Amino acid sequence: MPEYGYFLSCEEFGPAELVEQARMAEQAGFRSLWISDHYHPWNSAQGQSPFVWSVIGAISQAVSLPIETAVTCPTVRIHPAVVAQAAATSAVMTNGRFRLGVGSGEALNEHVVGHTWPPADVRLEMLEEAILIMRRLFTGEEVTHHGTHYTVENARLYTVPDEPVPIDISGFGPKATALAARAGDGYITMMPETDMVEQFRKGGGGTKPVSGGTKVCWGTDRAEAVRTVRRLWSNEFLPGEMGQVLPSPSHFEQLAPLITEEMIARNAVCGDDADEHVAALTAFADAGFDVVYVNQIGPEQRGFFDFYRTKVLPRLSGN
Repeated sequence: MPEYGYFLSCEEFGPAELVEQARMAEQAGFRSLWISDHYHPWNSAQGQSPFVWSVIGAISQAVSLPIETAVTCPTVRIHPAVVAQAAATSAVMTNGRFRLGVGSGEALNEHVVGHTWPPADVRLEMLEEAILIMRRLFTGEEVTHHGTHYTVENARLYTVPDEPVPIDISGFGPKATALAARAGDGYITMMPETDMVEQFRKGGGGTKPVSGGTKVCWGTDRAEAVRTVRRLWSNEFLPGEMGQVLPSPSHFEQLAPLITEEMIARNAVCGDDADEHVAALTAFADAGFDVVYVNQIGPEQRGFFDFYRTKVLPRLSGN
């Protein structure tokens, strides 16, 4: 059965709030943490976007839970040699309880340094080369690399963990899933799709861990919870590649009217029906996931953690 973790949202909360949520997650019985890595929130209503590596440092001193970025894009905004240093330091600070989750990124976060946002196939090429560089640096040896997309000269990480940082790769389509199977230490995806898990395992992933995440909005008033989701996370319900190619929060705000409360009520877990929350997480277990992370949307954080501690996690065997 899967392990259950909590997904910290850097788009919606500031650093001190995220550290406190990590504490509450540990007290509630969650076994691990994900944390998002963004330069911008998806919209102004979310309202935050702290530098994830600073927050990880603080969390490492506040709780003993393993933590993973979900996910970092190590290709455009930050050079992979610098991401490798940040990840290695995070692993040292957590006594080896850090995993680096990576993906091909979104224009929303990456275009801010002025580079042209490349098409998906090129982004995956860049990601694979970035992973190669980071793995070499995690050895603590000096690295010089002249590749298609990156140059590294005489780089060496002096602060490294005893074991190389595991790198899990995010994938939502066949090409990215194939890359995860070929080059990753694990696979990350956000939907409980058995086909994608099977592609990963048969494509070379074998028994490596598969992790997934979902968002819920706990609250005693279901209608109010639906409104909270629409206000803060309507971007979750946009179709196609918009999430990868739109460059600013204002663009996502312009599309928000397309997402109705009825759509959210049909497709999101809202309210305080424990059966509904359990079913959403069990869907990932049924699809073959090893770890499932859940994020609470909105301000009702303490009520959420009390609810999961008493009503949800005890019903999920293996937690």
